[in-house]
Amino acid sequence: MLRRLIVGAAVFLSGEALAMPPAGGAFCSTYPTAPACAGQQPACTYCHVAPPQRNAFGASLEPHLVPGAARPLSYGDFAAALPSALKAVEAQDADGDGVPNLVEIQRGTFPGDPNSVPVDTGRCQAGENSQYDVCHYDARFAYKRLLLDFCGTPVTYAQLKEFSALSADARLARLDAELDRCTQSEFWRGKNGQLWKLAHPKVRPVGSLKAGEDKGVVPLADYYDDYALYAYAQLDDHDAREVITAKHYVLRETNPTRYSAVPTLPMQSVDELHRAGNITSRWSLIYFVMFSALPRNAASQAYRAYLGLDIAKQEGLFSISGEPRDYDNKGVTAPACAACHATLDPLSYPFRNYEGLSFPINPEVPWASYVPDRIEKRFANASPIITQMPETGYLFGQPVSNLVEWAEVGANSDAFAISAVTDYWKLLVGHPPTAEEHTEFVATWKRFKDTHQYRVQRMLHDLIRTEAYGAP
Repeated sequence: MLRRLIVGAAVFLSGEALAMPPAGGAFCSTYPTAPACAGQQPACTYCHVAPPQRNAFGASLEPHLVPGAARPLSYGDFAAALPSALKAVEAQDADGDGVPNLVEIQRGTFPGDPNSVPVDTGRCQAGENSQYDVCHYDARFAYKRLLLDFCGTPVTYAQLKEFSALSADARLARLDAELDRCTQSEFWRGKNGQLWKLAHPKVRPVGSLKAGEDKGVVPLADYYDDYALYAYAQLDDHDAREVITAKHYVLRETNPTRYSAVPTLPMQSVDELHRAGNITSRWSLIYFVMFSALPRNAASQAYRAYLGLDIAKQEGLFSISGEPRDYDNKGVTAPACAACHATLDPLSYPFRNYEGLSFPINPEVPWASYVPDRIEKRFANASPIITQMPETGYLFGQPVSNLVEWAEVGANSDAFAISAVTDYWKLLVGHPPTAEEHTEFVATWKRFKDTHQYRVQRMLHDLIRTEAYGAP
């Protein structure tokens, strides 16, 4: 299933790619019920291998986009022409997989990828498996799976026999009780447990640079603080958004593992006013900002880790007019770079005053902290216009005045909810949501955001009741 919130597309002139923000909106206005448009819009890869290279579906559209008109098309002309171009190729089979483009759009598969086709789920027949109902949700199967996934223990014969003797309602009640019990286990919440596993790609630990417990040879920061805040936000009745909005830190205690919110920690130095959860932890600032004037890496990592959007894959592109300005003189206005940097650079400006590392050490610019006028103090001579770089920026095309607001907007977005639930879906179901699982997945992330108010524990009770999880 397409899960990424994208509005980037491209048109081409002499091999140059230009960002075309209206593409996603025009697609979704044409097909509002398409799976690609549930809380999101289709990725650039819907029409492109990678700009400027089009996939089979993108190539089929091109002749119908104002043929004969000078390129590049204006945003208005492109947006006006795309719906009719889409309609013109609906009956075609662009990728030659035997399924018309319109059917693939409606079923949530890729009309430009011959390996992505709708799966016929009508072949299941009762009696194919004498142990489980392979056609429907089977609570016994979910029970076995739950104990492994949440407790790390296989079901015993006695447990399964007892469970099988329960009524249907009692089985569901037992599943809920076991979920709550297992999420108290060390396997789930302890060091290197399931929650830490989910946090790995967000923290991106490097043992040689670790300070504190299990310190490395160059101890710069203790990223166990980041794991602690992530785990705390996922547990009990805590708000998952705190992973990027928290003004507090989290203390981890062991034997058994417990997490508690605290106002300070010994190795953390960002003042409370400028904290944004793990985005502004000492580890994040030292490792992702490092020595850079414009912390593009820090911004792109936060975008990818917590909002599920990878700019390197041309996801989540919201081109801002007049961007990129190239304040640090890195050549990002070149045609091959500008399409992504028109999103990435405005996304990065709110990180402007967050220091990572500096050499020689300057007491006016302490490591891993918020430093007003950091650019003026550290990089004034880096380029002629670098001190003009603003702290205001854009997220999802929406203006944000600073990084704290950036985090608030991100945490309250559909992208955050989709990304968070996708993490658990991959951990527990075993793969990203498929087109066949689209309806259940959308219902789960929407309830996580609205009904459950970003409480992971509540969402998990929904997830273990999906057929994606409980059907053999």
